Amino acid sequence: MPRKVIITGASGLLGRQVVSAFKQAGWITVGTGFSRVGGEIRKLDVNDIFAIQHLLDNERPEVLVHCAAERSPDKVSADPDAAKKLNVQATSSIAQTCASRGTFMIYISTDYVFPGVKGQAPYEVDAPTAPTNLYGQTKLDGEKATLDAAKEKSVILRVPILYGSADKNADSSINALVDAVWKAQQQDADISMDNWAQRCPTNTEDVGRVIKDIAEKYTSDNNGDLPQILQFSSKDTYTKYEICQIFADILGLPLDSMHPNEQGNDPGSTTQRPYDTRLSTKALEKLDIPIWTQNFVDWWKRELHAVRH
Repeated sequence: MPRKVIITGASGLLGRQVVSAFKQAGWITVGTGFSRVGGEIRKLDVNDIFAIQHLLDNERPEVLVHCAAERSPDKVSADPDAAKKLNVQATSSIAQTCASRGTFMIYISTDYVFPGVKGQAPYEVDAPTAPTNLYGQTKLDGEKATLDAAKEKSVILRVPILYGSADKNADSSINALVDAVWKAQQQDADISMDNWAQRCPTNTEDVGRVIKDIAEKYTSDNNGDLPQILQFSSKDTYTKYEICQIFADILGLPLDSMHPNEQGNDPGSTTQRPYDTRLSTKALEKLDIPIWTQNFVDWWKRELHAVRH
C-alpha cells in the first residue's frame, strides 16, 4: 500500500522539490499552499488549526513535512507579529495535531539559529544556539514548539540558504543575485554587495532527497533511538559578492559597477546576519543518509545556459 505524506508550503522554492522527491519514491503526496495554489496544490491556512485538523483527519498521512514559513529575515523584522504567528504558533498547532493523530512530523529549520561567530563553525547539532536576528529566533522557537508537542514523533532538519529552480529569481536570495548582476550592467549602476558573511548555498533538489530519506528512515519498523535534530548543507562556501562574480563569469558580463562590501552585514539590509553558520552533517552521516550535493557552479552553468570556454 502506498505511503502518504503532506507537505506544507508545497508551492515554495523548497516545497516543490520535496513533493517531487516523495513522488519519485512512490509516495502519495498532498501538497498545500496559501497564496500560490491550484492544480495539485491545495489551499491551506496553516494558522487555522481547524483546517489543519480537518486535513489530517481526511488524509491520514504517515508523514507531514512542514516547509511553510516566513523565511526572509527582513520581512520578519518588518512584521514580527505575523512572523511569530506563522513560524511559531502555526508550527506548534501542526505539531500538536500530528502528535495526537500519530503522524510523524519533519520541521524545516535554519542555520540562523546559531550565532555565526568567526571561528565557531561548523556547528554540530548540539552546539549552543543564539540567533542574531528575529528570523533565527522564530525558527528556533518553532523547533522547541515541535519537540515539546511531538517529541516522540518528530525530527528537526536545519538547512542553510537555498537555491534552485524557481518561478522568479526573487523566490531565493541566491537566485536573486542573477538579477543583481544584470542590474550592474545598467548605465551609472553603483551596487554595493556583501562580501563578509559566509554562505553555503544548497540546492533544493538535494534537500528534497534528504527529507525523503529521513522520512523513510524515521518511519521504518526498526528505527531504534534516532537523533531529534539533523543538519544538511552543501560544503560550497561563498559570500554574496563571490556568487555574483561566478554568475558574471558564466554569463560573460563585466562586474565593474558592483563593489565588495566588508562592513560586517549585508549593505542592503538593516537586519543583522551572522558571519558563518556552516552546519556539520555528522548526524546525518551516522544514519547512512547520503549527504552529497550538486556542485554550485556546475548547476548554474546548466541553469543559465551559458558556459565560458
